[in-house]
Amino acid sequence: MTLNLLTQHHTKGASSQQQTKHSTSQTQSANMPNINEKQTTSSVQEWTFTNELRENFWQHYDLTELTQAEWEALCDGCGACCLVKFLEEEDEPDAVEYTDVACQLLDCQTGYCSNYEHRQRFVPDCISLTVDKLQDMLWLPHNCAYKRLFLGQPLPQWHLLITKDKRRTRQGMKASGVGVAGRCISETVVSEDMLEERIVQWVYP
Repeated sequence: MTLNLLTQHHTKGASSQQQTKHSTSQTQSANMPNINEKQTTSSVQEWTFTNELRENFWQHYDLTELTQAEWEALCDGCGACCLVKFLEEEDEPDAVEYTDVACQLLDCQTGYCSNYEHRQRFVPDCISLTVDKLQDMLWLPHNCAYKRLFLGQPLPQWHLLITKDKRRTRQGMKASGVGVAGRCISETVVSEDMLEERIVQWVYP
C-alpha cells in the first residue's frame, strides 16, 4: 500500500547546497477516495463508492490490514503534503513550518497534481508513503487521515468516508481551513532565498 506526497523539506537559513529535499507521493493522489475514478492526467477527482471498501473499515481494521482501495480512500485531498516545508529536526515533527510554496506539479487552483501518472519523471525523488513510514512522517498535517489513524484518532467529521457527499466534504474542509487550492504558489516562480518569507500559519501538524 502506498500513498504519494510530493513533499520538500528544507533547513532554515541553509544554502541551496545544504538544503535537503524530499518528495513523497500518495497513490491515486492526494485527493479523495479512489473507487471507479475517471482516468485523468492528474489525480482522482471523480469517484463513486463500491464494494471495494469494507464498511467503516477505518474503525475495524488496522492500517496494515487495509486493501489498496481502502488505503487510498483515506486521503482527503488537502494537498498540504505537496507544500515545501521547513523541518529542523527529523525527530521533532511538531517543529515543522509549512510554506505556501507548492511542488512544481501541483495545480495551485485545484490542489491536484497536474501530471500524477508521470510525476516521477519530473520529480525523481518523489517517494511513497507506506504504513511503516508513518512513524517518521508525523509532520503531516493534523487533518491527515493516515496520521490520525496511526495516532489512534478519529477521522474528521467532514471526511468523505463519513459524509459520502463531496459537497458536504468540501464545505467542511473549507470551514475548517483545510486545503491548499487557491492558497499556494508554484515553486517554479519562487527562489529558494524567498522560502522563509512564505511560511504560513494555516497548515500545522
